[in-house]
Amino acid sequence: MKWNAIDRVSTQVLYAVVGVVLANILSPEDFGLVGALLVFQAFAILFVDSGFGAALLQRKEPTEKDYSTVFWFNLAVSVCVYAILYLCTPLIADIFQGDKRLIPLAKVMFLTFILNGLGIVQTNRLMKRMDVKQIAVSNVVALTVSGALGVWLAVEGYGPWALVWQSVALAAVKSAWLWTTGGWLPRAGFHIDSLKKIWRIGLSVFSSSTLNTLCQNIYSFIIGAFYNLASLGLYTQADKWSKMGSASISQILTSSFVPLLSGVQDDGERFRRYVTKINRFTAFILFPAMLGIATLGAPLFHGLFGDKWDGAILLFQLLTARGIFVVLTSLYSNYLLALGYAKKLFAIEVAKDVLILAAILATVWYGSVPLLVWGQLIASLITYFVSLAILCRATSYRASDMLRDLMPAGCIALTASIATWVLLELFTHYLLQGSTISLHLSGIISLIGGGIFGAILYLSICRLTRLPELPEALTYLLGRFRR
Repeated sequence: MKWNAIDRVSTQVLYAVVGVVLANILSPEDFGLVGALLVFQAFAILFVDSGFGAALLQRKEPTEKDYSTVFWFNLAVSVCVYAILYLCTPLIADIFQGDKRLIPLAKVMFLTFILNGLGIVQTNRLMKRMDVKQIAVSNVVALTVSGALGVWLAVEGYGPWALVWQSVALAAVKSAWLWTTGGWLPRAGFHIDSLKKIWRIGLSVFSSSTLNTLCQNIYSFIIGAFYNLASLGLYTQADKWSKMGSASISQILTSSFVPLLSGVQDDGERFRRYVTKINRFTAFILFPAMLGIATLGAPLFHGLFGDKWDGAILLFQLLTARGIFVVLTSLYSNYLLALGYAKKLFAIEVAKDVLILAAILATVWYGSVPLLVWGQLIASLITYFVSLAILCRATSYRASDMLRDLMPAGCIALTASIATWVLLELFTHYLLQGSTISLHLSGIISLIGGGIFGAILYLSICRLTRLPELPEALTYLLGRFRR
């Protein structure tokens, strides 16, 4: 967890710094153009991996033949996917209001499929060994290089090309670093028997991931195709910044706990104890982080961008709140994966897709992007309860116990967030009213002040209520510091 946390914190800081600079230079339409391509990129990367990366993590002892077979399979698929999408770039432009600027952008952007495919097995081998130090270093180096390139191109006036080349450089540098330092090279030959051994898990994960990717990108597709690219740019920014918290927490938990849980999958009592502890620790981190970020949404955007991206603030807050249920649903899915119930993942994704489709059909006719996102939030909440029901039925866990694990930290975080929101409203209406302070400065003051107040209040209530996760976290952190 330490190295996963270092990885996510350092990469997200770099990602945030670069994102702030680019968002202040580029226009919403520039982000909309690249956001349209990200819809296809997400599906293409999914086909490149085909679920076999997760299948390798789930296996207790994958062999060198297994790793090599998956590598050659991923590489072959990535080349084929790139070739198909290269030929389809005119059709992609036609989907998004016939904007021909997408054709050359897509041909370069889609090179990331092949570059990412080269690093999938390298990454999974390190994750399986729970040796994520090199993964963390590769992410930091790649983000530093690609971020510097993207900022330079944006300053030089390259517009959306800055975002495209940033993505390509990120994939290239990361894969190159892993190949240089990972200490593993694929063997020659493709082994059908190895592919068959992981096919069942891989196919189930792929099916589940396909539906998950559809849910994550269908809103970008609808907004870009039926509204306009400027609206897509606003949604893309809101979605990107909201996922910085939820994706980080989800990645830390997945990388840290799935290999651990898969090792005790045959010991029901130990597995249950681990699940309880993971639930409580997740709630201790997840609720204050996501509710706090949503509460500070307006000062965050004003402090970073002024009023340039005001249209994305409400979307950001709604998507951040949705991230709570996304992380919890992902956590429950990982429990099922660690136990080998891969088919249950598909059932969860089917339920999620049906709910998302229902939400879209209920809101798309009103021509309002915020209303679309409200529907997304409600669908994710219902999906969480569906995933909880499926997990409890598969494992005989009680739903009341699972919810009880989350309630203490959740209630404390909600209380702290409401108090912080009240403080910010009072500060804005009574202290800043008629003030000559710029929007940037007032946003920064509100962000820092509100963040400090909310954090102190949350930790103080945790201490007063003797929440066990607080002293455990402090003991670990202080112990590492003393060393």
